[in-house]
Amino acid sequence: VGSSRPVCSRAGNPMKVTKPHRVTRSYTQTLAGPPEEVFPLLCPVRELDWVNGWNPDLVVTESGFAEIDCVFVTPGTPEDAVWVVTHHDPDHGHLELLKLITGVVVGKIVIRLQAIAEGTSADVSYTYTALSPHGEAAIDGFTQEHFDRFMKAWEEELNHYLLTGEKLTRPT
Repeated sequence: VGSSRPVCSRAGNPMKVTKPHRVTRSYTQTLAGPPEEVFPLLCPVRELDWVNGWNPDLVVTESGFAEIDCVFVTPGTPEDAVWVVTHHDPDHGHLELLKLITGVVVGKIVIRLQAIAEGTSADVSYTYTALSPHGEAAIDGFTQEHFDRFMKAWEEELNHYLLTGEKLTRPT
């Protein structure tokens, strides 16, 4: 991963120190509901109500919903993704998650909600750091165009749910 130099750890074993292969993508969504209605839907359990294809294998939570230190696992290729809620502040519309795909990438997801005349402005950013050559290739494919398509689909699905109370049906 990037250029590196060997360094000895305290145990005398070689440790690799390297510059990051990293990318950040950001997008602002306009959502058809107030932040207090939107925020609870940003939850691994509640996303089942509105996100097509969302189906975590495991959600570990005291409350049954997103909360600080909530952990969830989603199936993926080449590895499953482990997510951890690291910041959960419904009063200020601020959510942060860490996403780990072992041996591939680590991601930081930050979502900030703000009330606007139309409902809610949601600033969403994903930062991925590669952990391997496979992760570097994944990051290189994570273009702004790809991210914009993903965010627009997410925005459309969430708005449909906010307006109708039903999941948007997409053709298969």
